[in-house]
Amino acid sequence: MSHPDPRQAPTLLVDVLRNFTNLMQTELRLAKAEISNNISRAAVGIGLLVVAVILALTGLNVLTGALVAYLATTGLSAGTSAGIVGGAVLIVAIVLVFVGKSRLTPAALEPSHTLNNLQRDATAVKGATNV
Repeated sequence: MSHPDPRQAPTLLVDVLRNFTNLMQTELRLAKAEISNNISRAAVGIGLLVVAVILALTGLNVLTGALVAYLATTGLSAGTSAGIVGGAVLIVAIVLVFVGKSRLTPAALEPSHTLNNLQRDATAVKGATNV
């Protein structure tokens, strides 16, 4: 079995440092892309929350109109129909709030792919240095 030439050590060290630098640059690009994607998800979540607030206000307006119509008339048809419409709008708003809120959780926004890659890279480096 031949022994490695100690004169190649500086070259090997430079190669290791170059590969490590390339790896870190690639991980940084991945982190940037993942954070950009998570920001887009957050923007959609915020947009859904804004729509939910608008729908909730509209629903409250319709429910108020239903109460007025109910009190103004002796028949239930106008007030009942406005109540059904207002209730349906509020149900849609509630669903949008929950969907929008789920997109804003810390777990949904964390760069999980990057963290997994960094852990895998650290394990690979540890394994390579123990050889």
